[in-house]
Amino acid sequence: MDHRLLEIIACPVCNGKLYYSQDKQELICKLDSLAFPLRDGIPVLLETEARPLALGRESLMSFVVIIPARFASTRLPGKPLQDINGKPMIVHVLERARESGADRIIVATDHEDVARAVEAAGGEVCMTRADHQSGTERLAEVVEKCAFSDDTIIVNIQGDEPMIPPAIVRQVAENLAASSSGMATLAVPIHDAEEAFNPNAVKVVMDAKGYALYFSRATIPWDRDRFAQTRETIGDSLLRHIGIYGYRAGFIRRYVSWAPSPLEQIEMLEQLRVLWYGEKIHVAVAAEVPGTGVDTPEDLERVRAELR
Repeated sequence: MDHRLLEIIACPVCNGKLYYSQDKQELICKLDSLAFPLRDGIPVLLETEARPLALGRESLMSFVVIIPARFASTRLPGKPLQDINGKPMIVHVLERARESGADRIIVATDHEDVARAVEAAGGEVCMTRADHQSGTERLAEVVEKCAFSDDTIIVNIQGDEPMIPPAIVRQVAENLAASSSGMATLAVPIHDAEEAFNPNAVKVVMDAKGYALYFSRATIPWDRDRFAQTRETIGDSLLRHIGIYGYRAGFIRRYVSWAPSPLEQIEMLEQLRVLWYGEKIHVAVAAEVPGTGVDTPEDLERVRAELR
């Protein structure tokens, strides 16, 4: 269904806003806890056709997905528009986001060709500046342009993740909703020794309550006794951070007001700014391991083969 319809239709019972649930092919009214069916893509907005929703966080939780899609890429120029089996990569990411149950999905881009591809697929676009120094700065521009309230939950999906599982998009939103922190993310266990010592695989360690103690390109925690004997086996204590984040919109506004921190500049890890300023990041093990992201031409060929 074209998201633009949601701007002109409303709940027939309370005249409130409707939200699209792609997995159930329904339009949801959260005020009245009602779901209206879609038939052949056409909304059936009749009270007699509505079904009541079970009250609960899963059915009524609201979150927005923002997908930054920067056109320029050193290793893969025009990355968002690279074809994957007949569709631009950004459209694959958009489709995965739709399956997460997000109330609204916005692609943030600085390039008109990306905007046209997204709009042709029925997606929503927010044009952003090309001079942002980080993805979070681009998110902040969208948050301001869309005037999101401070408590709106925003999930950031990278535009080069065409194989991201929809379940973990929702997982990070739910984790944030249940947490008192302003930010949440996910990690996966490391089982491979090569990955354990690879500085491109970012590691994270957590406290007893599931909040990040530190993120590093170094191997943390360092198993002193084990690694003194061998580095062929690594145990089960290592977690690799994956680049999906949930934020409260008000937290994004605060984040971009902070000066960059020494730690983030040393490690080149933007999330360390949060810990530097004494804020918490909730971390959980991902319900599913995400597929290959696309950084290089070789990654692109691998994803094409996996999605064929």
